[in-house]
Amino acid sequence: MTTNELLLAIETSCDETAVSVVRGGREIVSNVIASQIQTHEQFGGVVPEIASRKHVESITLVMEQALSEAGVTFRDLSAIAVTQGPGLVGALLVGIVAAKSLAMALELPLIATHHIAGHIYANRLVHEIEYPSVALVVSGGHTELVELEREGSFRIIGQTRDDAVGEAYDKVARALQFPYPGGPHIDRLAMEALGEIELPRAWLEPDSYDFSFSGLKSAVLAVINQTRMKGGELDKGALARGFQTSVIHVLVEKAIRAVRELGAKQLLLCGGVAANKGLRAALTARCQAEGISLLVPPLSLCTDNAAMIGAAAHLKWKSGEFTSLEMKAEPGLSLEEWSVR
Repeated sequence: MTTNELLLAIETSCDETAVSVVRGGREIVSNVIASQIQTHEQFGGVVPEIASRKHVESITLVMEQALSEAGVTFRDLSAIAVTQGPGLVGALLVGIVAAKSLAMALELPLIATHHIAGHIYANRLVHEIEYPSVALVVSGGHTELVELEREGSFRIIGQTRDDAVGEAYDKVARALQFPYPGGPHIDRLAMEALGEIELPRAWLEPDSYDFSFSGLKSAVLAVINQTRMKGGELDKGALARGFQTSVIHVLVEKAIRAVRELGAKQLLLCGGVAANKGLRAALTARCQAEGISLLVPPLSLCTDNAAMIGAAAHLKWKSGEFTSLEMKAEPGLSLEEWSVR
């Protein structure tokens, strides 16, 4: 296998229609994203049926733009990569049908790719990953600690038992009457607030790497309800800061402990919530104090995009693990089972 192969990668797992051309698993030649945020914000969250329809409307145009910006044609491509899961089944199907059609028409290999593997290997587009390493995955639907013993090998050592971090942020934002997506509003308020309302931390068992945020969400709602019952004025900034401080404290402490106990060489931050300024700052400061190498992708590669899918798919390209055209969407696709052989 050469290092100059061009992979066309497609990502449609949720509410972004994205197509990218990636060279050698490391170089982004083009990375086009059509966001649906304005469509879904009026509903306070992603509506699966609407998301699927928007993907159908956008996929061809986004693909054409990605090829145009890369300055390549279909004939220059080496393989087609696509997100197989996890995600919304209807949304995934749009990308999968497009990828299968291309692979069949162009007689190119098809590489089914794991969405979370993409988030993790987004770091490889800008950094050199050393093994063993630990990835802290924080997104709208996922909160996990993943051990990477070697390239393309994934072992989940901790995960949320209820809400993912992104879900908790959105629910708290709705309680504070902020529009969707709520995470950036909470982050901004927390960073600007002068006061702070202290909230509980869910550490779970002493040796556990798992997370739980439903109790924290309930604690936020209790503060809001108590303030209303007393006829007081809610300090949204102080509450946002207390919520974010609690979330970040648990994420940082468990991630640092995992790095230490597993003897990892690096900590990788990944996922949409990796764009959170408070989390990035806290994790950076703590890793500097502990002498731990921290990899954080740029903001453009934190949220869903297709370049990250191209980076992860390249792992399968190198090992010659291609996918049958009979492949189906897998909303609950296992990260560990997707590992490179």
